[in-house]
Amino acid sequence: MPAVEPDVATTKVADSVATHGERRSSLIPVLQDLQEEFDYLPRESLESLAERLRLPLSEVLRVATFYAALSLEPRGEHLITVCTGTACHVRGAATILERLEDALGIEAGRTTPDQRFTLQTVNCLGACALGPLISVDGKYYGKLNASRLAAVMEEIGVGRNRAED
Repeated sequence: MPAVEPDVATTKVADSVATHGERRSSLIPVLQDLQEEFDYLPRESLESLAERLRLPLSEVLRVATFYAALSLEPRGEHLITVCTGTACHVRGAATILERLEDALGIEAGRTTPDQRFTLQTVNCLGACALGPLISVDGKYYGKLNASRLAAVMEEIGVGRNRAED
């Protein structure tokens, strides 16, 4: 994925700050706008945002790294999120995560070399009764076991070559 040009990053920050205002409370809405625009938060945008809101870059980075919906690195075409919260954990989330890591050939927090999939973990997806649970591009798949996970992986194309899509 090519880097975002500094002038494009700065322009998007300016547009978003104009919409949300030059105040500390605008930080999260502007970060969300940037994430939506670029699919990650380019360093140039974060530096520009810190300057415009008169905040230390460290504070902008602290907020940007706190939320799972925000990413400092480009994400894959598809985002797979594994819930590792208590309810999912006791029902086998670790096994689900391990199988996905093996199938994708990456660890959680990484993106496949072909940029098709990003695998991440979160502490809760808010559907504890469905655990173990994953989300793929916002669609929830719950009560997973080995066979149900295999069906989900088939549905989303884990293990297929790009040419087969």
